[in-house]
Amino acid sequence: MIDLGYPIERRYIRIRPQTRPGLRLTAGSPAFFVAHDTGNPGATADAHYRYFDRQTERTASAHVFIDDTRILEIIPTGTGDDPAEKAYHVQRQAPEDNRRFGADANDAALGIELCYGGAIRFEAAYDRYVAYLAYCCAKWSKVPSTHIVSHGQLDPTRKRDCEQALATAGRTLGGLIRDVERKLAAAVQAAESSARPAEPSAAGSSGRNQAGAAADSAKTQQDGATAASLPAALSAATCSHLVRSYIQPAWHERIQAGDREGAAHYARLAERLRRCVEGEGLLKSNAQEIIVGWLSPAWFKTRAKGENPDRFRAMADELRRCAAIPPSGSALW
Repeated sequence: MIDLGYPIERRYIRIRPQTRPGLRLTAGSPAFFVAHDTGNPGATADAHYRYFDRQTERTASAHVFIDDTRILEIIPTGTGDDPAEKAYHVQRQAPEDNRRFGADANDAALGIELCYGGAIRFEAAYDRYVAYLAYCCAKWSKVPSTHIVSHGQLDPTRKRDCEQALATAGRTLGGLIRDVERKLAAAVQAAESSARPAEPSAAGSSGRNQAGAAADSAKTQQDGATAASLPAALSAATCSHLVRSYIQPAWHERIQAGDREGAAHYARLAERLRRCVEGEGLLKSNAQEIIVGWLSPAWFKTRAKGENPDRFRAMADELRRCAAIPPSGSALW
């Protein structure tokens, strides 16, 4: 597990219907993370704990509040000994969480709040916010660009968080995702370096050559395969379906939006799937992006119609084999 770099304080509010129902997440562990801000400039994590511990007039809460001095969990998240519980941080009538993830955010996601404004030092709070999101992605094997969404994205007609808090410091949601990715990559690299035994130096050698360093880098990036076994090949039919039904529409959407970087990502993703047909391994992050972003919602929608969704489960398991991810077992996703 990566080093968060900051302590997590756990001080849980009382169980009551309006804030903490005391029910487990239906997904078991968090399936995704909703990035919020408090919309209450100057109010600290402690202030929000006191508010929600007493609150009885409306149904609302969140799991975590982060300011410039602390990361405070007020409802169990699963990072400690207690299993993750539900909180009320996204209204159920908002449809986007179901479209993206096949579940309501309150049932399957953590609500993570950034405290800002007033005397709160933004950069200190932001660094803790980034670190906590990276820690959660590492703990539950999630991909920041896929599994972190803002409240504003899930309920755009009502909410503007966490983008409104980020804007006060000239930051954006896209920048937050990239910062989480960088923090996660650096932490994983540090953890791997500390766990790797020191290499004996050969007599008369000045160190590893560039070819050896490049090979090590490629080995680190290929997070799905191992030297001991070759990855399973993806079937041509599954590759064609995924590219035609999901990746190409996403590519066209990004082109229409003028997002060249996003379009390039989907072009690379399609090329990686085509290489998988030839037996080349798939990155875990690519497999998880497709499974969580497309196949899982399709499974839930098909089942809701009374139709057989097994084909989506089968495609997900193919992707898992290509990325050397353990099979889903009894859990759906």
